Amino acid sequence: MDLTFLLVIFLIGFIGSYISGMVGIGGSIIKYPMLLYIPPLFGLAAFSAHEVSGISAVQVFFATIGGVWAYRKGGYLNKTLIIYMGSAILIGSLIGSYGSRFMTEGAINLVYGILALIAAVMMFVPKKGLDDIPLAQVRFNKWLAAFFALIVGIGAGIVGAAGAFLLVPIMLVILKIPTRMTIATSLAITFISSIGSTAGKLATGQVDYFPAAIMIIASLIASPLGAAAGKRVNTKILQVILAVLILATSIKIWMDIL
Repeated sequence: MDLTFLLVIFLIGFIGSYISGMVGIGGSIIKYPMLLYIPPLFGLAAFSAHEVSGISAVQVFFATIGGVWAYRKGGYLNKTLIIYMGSAILIGSLIGSYGSRFMTEGAINLVYGILALIAAVMMFVPKKGLDDIPLAQVRFNKWLAAFFALIVGIGAGIVGAAGAFLLVPIMLVILKIPTRMTIATSLAITFISSIGSTAGKLATGQVDYFPAAIMIIASLIASPLGAAAGKRVNTKILQVILAVLILATSIKIWMDIL
């Protein structure tokens, strides 16, 4: 067993899960490029896009459990939003994750790049007055929410993500959900989505179990810590952190594609 391999994979899982718990995403937007590019920097064998997507899918499943548990109190979880978007994204992620077996690695990276670019653009749209809305008075279009969740689920299932990096800007910009409710609820929806992504990747043999197990352990430790930190950080700062992360990832992926 290579100690360097253990440490590198654990740290990728820990850092990614801490940030994901803090800003309300499953973490694939961060860990997908980290798993692709960081191991070779330490002389380790590079993962393929299929392996990375499989590891990411399984890891997100466990990372979101910890995040949701940390946000279970305080009225941040919108149950109606979870039911509508969760059901739709589960169907989409099952379709996307199963269909990904027929795609080339280049095609998977292209889908990831397109999703990240859309999310990056949406995060920089002004979101004034969102956090002035009392949590008990939040209203949204249920069927519009379900439609977007289905589309996100298909794309996210292809790359082994749970789609929160797209769900968060959709909830903030289109559905007008307050930031902290968006963070907590997106983690719950992401957990549901990850069931479909994980099932599809496992069924099609795209999961490398050993690095996935290391990532899971790191996720269960780091995600609740990140969620606890997110409750104390100003919502504007949380939005900026997520926007910068998504933009940086989008730029890196497109540089490699082009």
